[in-house]
Amino acid sequence: MEVTPHTYLAADTGAATLADGAVLSNAWLLIALPLAGAAILLLGGRRTDAWGHWLGAALPVASFAWAVAVLVDLLGRAPDARSISVPVYEWFAVGGFTAGVDLLIDPLSITFVLLITFVGSLIHLYSVGYMAEDPGRRRFFAYLNLFVAAMLVLVLADNFVLLFLGWEGVGLASYLLIGFWQYKPSAATAAKKAFLINRVGDIGLLVAIMIMFSVLGAVSFSDVFAAVPAAGDGVLLAIGLLLLLGACGKSAQLPLQAWLLDAMEGPTPVSALIHAATMVTAGVYLIVRAGPIFEGAPVAQTAVTVVGAATMLAGGIIASAKDDIKKSLAGSTMSQIGMMVLAAGLGPVGYVAAIAHLVTHGFFKAGLFLGAGSVMHAMNDGVDMRRYGALRTKMPITFATFGLGYLAIIGVPFLSGWWTKESIISASFGIGGTQGVVLGTAVIVGAALTAFYMSRMMFMTFFGAKRWEEGVHPHESPTSMTAPMVVLAIGSVALGGFLMLGDRFATFLTPATGAHPHHFDVAHAFTAPYGIAALAVLVLGVAAAWAMYLRRPVAATAPKGNLVTVAASRELYGNEINEGLLMRPGQVLTKALVVIEDKVIDGAVNGLGTSVRDSSSGLGRAQTGFARSYALTMLFGAVIVAATLVVRF
Repeated sequence: MEVTPHTYLAADTGAATLADGAVLSNAWLLIALPLAGAAILLLGGRRTDAWGHWLGAALPVASFAWAVAVLVDLLGRAPDARSISVPVYEWFAVGGFTAGVDLLIDPLSITFVLLITFVGSLIHLYSVGYMAEDPGRRRFFAYLNLFVAAMLVLVLADNFVLLFLGWEGVGLASYLLIGFWQYKPSAATAAKKAFLINRVGDIGLLVAIMIMFSVLGAVSFSDVFAAVPAAGDGVLLAIGLLLLLGACGKSAQLPLQAWLLDAMEGPTPVSALIHAATMVTAGVYLIVRAGPIFEGAPVAQTAVTVVGAATMLAGGIIASAKDDIKKSLAGSTMSQIGMMVLAAGLGPVGYVAAIAHLVTHGFFKAGLFLGAGSVMHAMNDGVDMRRYGALRTKMPITFATFGLGYLAIIGVPFLSGWWTKESIISASFGIGGTQGVVLGTAVIVGAALTAFYMSRMMFMTFFGAKRWEEGVHPHESPTSMTAPMVVLAIGSVALGGFLMLGDRFATFLTPATGAHPHHFDVAHAFTAPYGIAALAVLVLGVAAAWAMYLRRPVAATAPKGNLVTVAASRELYGNEINEGLLMRPGQVLTKALVVIEDKVIDGAVNGLGTSVRDSSSGLGRAQTGFARSYALTMLFGAVIVAATLVVRF
């Protein structure tokens, strides 16, 4: 297979020069391996039940191994030769328009591929034990493989049309997995809700692609970005806002966030995959990948930061009020993804911080979700943290791994989350002016909320008095579940420093994103006003959670609370707002259209048919078949004709 150069114009990078190689030429195997697993398990049916889960777990591991080989190949090239387009085949050609299945291998795409395949593989291995007793385990692994394959298509696509194919594939796989236990009405409803809300965002992305083709005359990344300088401001603004709408759907950002918490109805490994390595990361990828468009449309770029900041704060408030451990973690994901979106909206100064936080978040959030699944496994599938407590002695491995993920996400110095969160705070304040102060302050408030809701979760689950329901006997999970949690915990501790020290990650991403390498100064992070403020709110958040949920007994039922806490527990009325603005007006419009169709359109059509029928029936009665009737009719006609002639002449 031929490998051709690719020119990426996000920054001052030229066309990459490259040598042919088996690893890059066969980069399609990254997608083909998990896709083959999905096909074998779905088409093979029950004949694969005995071993299908092992096949499903093995193929993402093989894809990860190939991704490592691709990374090694990239690192062996000069930085300006690390953007490579690998043509697989021509997808379709209509007139002068062609769209190919071309894969873009560059530092940004391979970063996502490594995250997807590595964390995804761990989640697959965890699922072997978690789903051991489920009769649909083979089908579950097929859907997991499909999910991974679709996400790989999305991040490896070299053009927006192929990206949209992966985008829709991710939506389909999430629908199948969220509703996996479809016999539960709540799961079926949650899957439908996620599917429909995401369609709103998908329409935005689709229309953006149409505008690119019709106005810019291209859909490939390189050609679209090359056309940006000559494009009108209105065109770029429209494309940018539509791309943002698409990102809001997939990444559960305001106002399309309502599906995410309901999606917790799926099995816990699904939640881990959605929140850590696949679906919700897609929006961040899209914004960073389309960076040149947003940089050419400052208003759209500002809209990205506003949406990110608002979602970050809303998600943190929601997570602080949920007693369901998975829904609290889902609110946390909203908040953390919002923080990444905010950073991505800062432009080149924020790209590295956004992607770095996405990578570290992939590890500690996957570990937290798998830890929550381990707790649920021990608590007879109970999710109410008010029925937990004192689990640290019963589940020491889960406690340790969950605890390290907790310390990482709240930003304890030198753990993974601290490095990347400090980078976002620094980038926010670094843009200067009122906007920098507002955004930087918002991130610090978001960090305070993170410290509070995660400490609340930690204290309610593992500390305090036991509040277990009768018949519950907590126990540690099997090795197949705890081993992936241990690996993720190690990443939660060490990955952030590995990426940020020496600016190695920033330097690596620069050719793909045009990001300006930003030196991470450890000493400055402790002495700068914003660094001191971040540490202060960390302590305050933990202290507030300790005072409310550890110093005093946890109530068996949630107190009524005030207006703020009620609004937070009801997800800031996101569902009610969507119903009021979209669902009910839609119902009224639908009923009006039904009336118009029944009374006006159908009435006109039916009236015409009735008229023809009645006139035909009347004429039919005149045809008696008797000759005397016809003769009499002819006589009357003749008399009328004769009378007319007489009168006229």
